[in-house]
Amino acid sequence: MLRRKARERREYLYRKSKETKFRQIQEKKDKVRRAIDENRIIDTNLKKDALELQKSGAWDDAGPELAAAMGGDSAVANSMDDEYRWAGVEDPKIVVTTSRDPSSKLKQFAKEIKLIFPGSQRLNRGNYEVNQLMEACRANNVTDFIILNENRGIPNGMIISHLPHGPTAYFSLSDVVMRHDIPDIGTMSEAYPHLVFHNFKSKLGERTMSILKYLFPVPKDESRRVLTFANHDDYISFRHHNYTKSDKGKTIELNEVGPRFQMRLFQIKLGTFENEKASDTEWSLRPYMNTARKRRFLSKEDGWLVQD
Repeated sequence: MLRRKARERREYLYRKSKETKFRQIQEKKDKVRRAIDENRIIDTNLKKDALELQKSGAWDDAGPELAAAMGGDSAVANSMDDEYRWAGVEDPKIVVTTSRDPSSKLKQFAKEIKLIFPGSQRLNRGNYEVNQLMEACRANNVTDFIILNENRGIPNGMIISHLPHGPTAYFSLSDVVMRHDIPDIGTMSEAYPHLVFHNFKSKLGERTMSILKYLFPVPKDESRRVLTFANHDDYISFRHHNYTKSDKGKTIELNEVGPRFQMRLFQIKLGTFENEKASDTEWSLRPYMNTARKRRFLSKEDGWLVQD
């Protein structure tokens, strides 16, 4: 069993590395193609391989079968197809737990987070080791493992680890407001929610949206429950509402259900949570490069949540 899991993990990481190489080559092909179409000089770093890249790009345009026959890299599959291959086919199975010795506020927050995800289960941490919990989750076909952290009784972190091989996303939490602290709170619906994602435009934004989106099953059209993830300056505001329609259907009334909080992504690891030290870092926030010029540089090269 352990050997098989180790082999599957090596194969997964190999596919991820192949995907990264393919993306880099594809970007070079696109640059050469644009230079030829616009009749301008090809970049200096691409001149040496321009002819080969042009031929390879022509094979890609001819179709994936010909590109594969010619040895092109277009035959490489997207690893996200493997990570979330059952998304939309089977409902996600989620376990929510906390750090050790949680405060009463963190326990309450864990209960409310559990209600957000349909079909999820809350697990008391106790004295269990992370390795034990992850093995138990894999044995029971759990798709995602969520850990909530706190600082002095205030929830300040959320870790989402996708099973069986990753990725693992680390979010900081701020401005957490519990359900009972929101005036005129509505009743909590258990229907599968509709999702609204606003301002996730870059590659990193799409990656973050995928990690969050696949935590939820496919909703029915008649569902009146809406979850909103709105990105503003790389802070993701989470809101939870129920809505009702008037008799004639011309007006819609929103009732906030809660909780509400802000998330900020600061790291994505390729592996699962218990293997974080041995896992490669897919993306990491650089908090000391927040000047306007460097933010523009980061958004172009590394993919900020929203391109500046």
